Amino acid sequence: MSFLRACSLADLAEDTPKRVELNGVPVSIVRTEGEVFAINDICSHANVSLSEGEVEDCAIECWLHGSSFDLRTGKPSGLPATKPVPVYPVKIEGDDVLVSVYQES
Repeated sequence: MSFLRACSLADLAEDTPKRVELNGVPVSIVRTEGEVFAINDICSHANVSLSEGEVEDCAIECWLHGSSFDLRTGKPSGLPATKPVPVYPVKIEGDDVLVSVYQES
C-alpha cells in the first residue's frame, strides 16, 4: 500500500473537513474524536463536495441534501444517498497525515 502526504496535523481543525487532491482523487480529511479519517470528497448522491458539509458523531453531512456518511465506513446513514463513498487508510508520521488512495476500503 502506497501512502501520500495529504497535509499536516496542524492543518486540521477539529470537526472541520479539509479538501485535498491526491493523484487526481478528491479527498476530505477530517480530524474528529481523537482520530483522523479520509473519505472521498464527492457525495454519492449529488456529485458535490462533502468537505463543505458539517461533521458530527463521526459522520460527514452533505450540505446539499443532508445525507450523512460514516467516516469509518463511508456508508450513508439515510436518504437521499443510498451508495457508500470510498474511505481510505490513514497513518500519521510525526506531524504528517498520510493517505493511501490506491486501495479503497
